[in-house]
Amino acid sequence: MSAICMLTGAKPQFGKRISHSHRRTARRFDPNIQTKRYFLPSENRTVKLKLSTRGMKTVDKIGVEAAVRRIRARGEKV
Repeated sequence: MSAICMLTGAKPQFGKRISHSHRRTARRFDPNIQTKRYFLPSENRTVKLKLSTRGMKTVDKIGVEAAVRRIRARGEKV
């Protein structure tokens, strides 16, 4: 399962884990991706979106219709 937000495009970032002795090893920072269902009144159906928590706040702010429009503009299928 890919950890990419459909709305914001947030992806995993990479960095280093630093031990007490300052040895550096690779690590991965994953975004907080959640699967959430929203009702689309214009299409009279529910859609499942994989969003980061920041993406969920964006949907609350701009509305689900505008969010789905942005996702489709990025070329993703909803």
